[in-house]
Amino acid sequence: MGAKARKASKKTIKKASHFSHSDSKTASADFLPLEGGPSRELPETKPQQNNATVLYIGRIPHGFYEKEMEAYFKQFGAIKRLRIARNKKTGKSKHFGFIEFENPQVAEVVADCMHNYLLFEHLLQVHLIPPEHVHPKLWRGFNYKYKPVDYVQIERKQQNKVRTLEEHKKLVEKIIKRDEKRQKSIEAAGIDYECPEIVGSIQPAPKKIKFDED
Repeated sequence: MGAKARKASKKTIKKASHFSHSDSKTASADFLPLEGGPSRELPETKPQQNNATVLYIGRIPHGFYEKEMEAYFKQFGAIKRLRIARNKKTGKSKHFGFIEFENPQVAEVVADCMHNYLLFEHLLQVHLIPPEHVHPKLWRGFNYKYKPVDYVQIERKQQNKVRTLEEHKKLVEKIIKRDEKRQKSIEAAGIDYECPEIVGSIQPAPKKIKFDED
């Protein structure tokens, strides 16, 4: 060991002894700076409180709707609001929804227990949503019972409506044109088939006719 190395080792020993014999304030400090100097205390870190009460629930199986979800999740605690995303036209479920509990601790327990829970061959995806990320329009109309559109009734009214002679003539022409196109496709396929004649082409007047009053 050279002279320079010995001097460096002596300096480190002196520094170590100086730190070990420091005063009570320095001894009670959280940490000491590497180059000496006054000690500094670490700021107290308070544990973050969980205030999230809204849960996102994804991969909801078919048949597990509002009533079933409320009956199932109320075993954890009081439910404040619940909604399932639905199609505006058909009213069918989009297989995801949101649920809000009154107690944030209950919401945290539900997120821990029900995430990746197997339900009707679907793994539920349950996540807490921070309060600052909850959309203000999330709960708009959450208790609205959607009544799907009865397209069968609409089509029935469309077919059975009272038509004028001009409207009936256009309808018959459209049917005949479609039938001629079908006959050509049958002949092109090499099939010998004689299509029956459409009765409406001879008698254009339907059962319900609206006459213009003179």
